[in-house]
Amino acid sequence: MPKFAANLSMLFNEAPFLERFALAREAGFDGVEFLFPYAYEAEQLAERLRRHQLQLVLFNLPCGDWNAGDRGLACDPRRQDEFRAGVQSALEYATELGAPRLHCMAGKLPAGVAPERAHATYVDNLRHAAGVLAPHGIELLIEPINHYDMPGYFLNHSRQALDIIAETGSPNLFLQYDIYHMQRMEGELSNTIRAQLPMIRHMQIADTPGRHEPGSGEINYRHLFRHIDQIGYDGWLGCEYIPAGDTMAGLGWRQALTT
Repeated sequence: MPKFAANLSMLFNEAPFLERFALAREAGFDGVEFLFPYAYEAEQLAERLRRHQLQLVLFNLPCGDWNAGDRGLACDPRRQDEFRAGVQSALEYATELGAPRLHCMAGKLPAGVAPERAHATYVDNLRHAAGVLAPHGIELLIEPINHYDMPGYFLNHSRQALDIIAETGSPNLFLQYDIYHMQRMEGELSNTIRAQLPMIRHMQIADTPGRHEPGSGEINYRHLFRHIDQIGYDGWLGCEYIPAGDTMAGLGWRQALTT
């Protein structure tokens, strides 16, 4: 049976963020993830996790100014100091909140920066971040994101991510595999997940088109959930989708597609 974690940045948007922890527990989730914790005090979030007996499974390193269009800093050679300060901030939150892994967004290819230079900066920053996190037992993840939803994003393919992981050479750097993004970029989900399983430490789910609930689109999630169990994946599946309606009313897919 897959382990589903509620993405509190996407689900339960009917309520303010700090109230979503209670709603996740009410809905039967044991794990949660979210994009960024930095607008809140770490202790404030830790108290919500304790109160509702939830495990925080993942959040992102600081990505710059999201509202201004930033989608990560890791490939920008002009912002390495900002990136490295963000790694330290994320470590402080992860330690307080008990998060075992962090996702590093690559960012968009900066204007005027050659792809080769962005690549070298990305590898250097990943090596630095993984080194900072390793003594604390925290894994660093990178995730390919489709270029339809996020034009210009530097990391788009799972093979590209695996090559970067190998080049970086950091033993705590792994792949975050988002089924929605990889259906849009690659397809061939079952075989790709099987082949890349040794490097996958977290997965996320949504259907396409629309990025709504599993079962709402073209992806055969009934098959994929069974397949993921059969090949031995024992990590979390983050529910990073946009509810088509009320979040709680739309959660029936969990039973419908796993029984």
